[in-house]
Amino acid sequence: MTIMRLWHGEVAIENGDEYEKFMIEKAAPDYGSVEGLLKLYFQRKNEGDKAHFLLVTIWDCLSSVEKFAGDEPELAKYYPEDNNFLLEKEKYTSMYDVFYES
Repeated sequence: MTIMRLWHGEVAIENGDEYEKFMIEKAAPDYGSVEGLLKLYFQRKNEGDKAHFLLVTIWDCLSSVEKFAGDEPELAKYYPEDNNFLLEKEKYTSMYDVFYES
């Protein structure tokens, strides 16, 4: 069954452009290197003094998510550079079974 995995993070608005660049240059290739990734959406919404980032990934099955995230795929995966940007690190992602698509 197809899996949708969601992650959310917040950075200070003045660091938003730099974090966006980091996500494109480092995170996107990392996600893309994992067999079983079907789609990747990086989204951003500026709100007040924060930039919110929402990552939505679509995977062909749970074992593909585990190849990327490890044995506990609900746990968020972070890069060392995230320490320079994120206001806090959310421990968990949200994962959903996709039961319909058109």
